[in-house]
Amino acid sequence: MAQKADQPVSTPTEEPAWKQRAVERSTQAAKRRAEQRVERFLDAAQAIMAEKGTTDFTVQEVVDRSKQSLRSFYQHFDGKHELLLALFEDAMSKSAEQLRVLATEQSDPLDRLRVVVQELFESSRPDPATQQQPLFTDFALRLLMSHPAEMRVANAPLLALFTQLIQDLEDANLLRPGFKAKRVAALTMQTVMFNAQSSGQDAAHPLTAEEIWDYCAHGITGND
Repeated sequence: MAQKADQPVSTPTEEPAWKQRAVERSTQAAKRRAEQRVERFLDAAQAIMAEKGTTDFTVQEVVDRSKQSLRSFYQHFDGKHELLLALFEDAMSKSAEQLRVLATEQSDPLDRLRVVVQELFESSRPDPATQQQPLFTDFALRLLMSHPAEMRVANAPLLALFTQLIQDLEDANLLRPGFKAKRVAALTMQTVMFNAQSSGQDAAHPLTAEEIWDYCAHGITGND
C-alpha cells in the first residue's frame, strides 16, 4: 500500500546496536579502572593502619602509599571520613561473612547464635594486654552520632545475619513469645558490641563472652 504524501517517514529512535556495544565496552572499562583505583586507595589505607595501629593518618599518606594522585583521590572520596567509612563497611561485611561461616558449623539454632554472640564480643573488645581498642571503634561511635544513616548501611550485613539467627529461633519455637525477630536482632547485636567495647573499664572484673551470652540468651528465650 502506498504511503500517504502528507505522512512523514518515521526515523528510528534507538542507537544502532554496534554503537550501544561500543559505549557499553567503554563504560565497563572505565568502571574497572575506577574500581582498581579505589582498591589501591583502600589497600594503602589498610596498610598504614596496620603499621600504626590507629586510624590517625592523613589523606596525603594514603595518596603517597597508593602511588596515585590527590586529584584521583578526591574523584572517588569526599575526604578521609568517606574513606574510613568505606573501610568500615568493608570490615563489617567481612566480619559478618566470617561469623556466618562459624554459625553454619552448628546444627542447633541456639548454638548458632551462641557462637556468633561470643565471637563478636571477643573481636569487638579491647586487647586484654594493652587495652587497645579494635580499629574503627572510636570512628564507629562518632559515626553513630553524626551519620546514623551511614551506620545503618554499614551494619546491614551483620544485622541481616543476626536477624536470620533470631528468625531460626522463632521457627524452632525458642524465641520468647511476642518478640519480633528484627528488633531482637538489633538489640542483641548492639548489646554485644557496646558491652564488648566498654568491657575494659572494669579491669578487676571484666565481662566475659560467656557472661554476655548468658545475659542475651535469657532475654531472648526467657529460659532461666
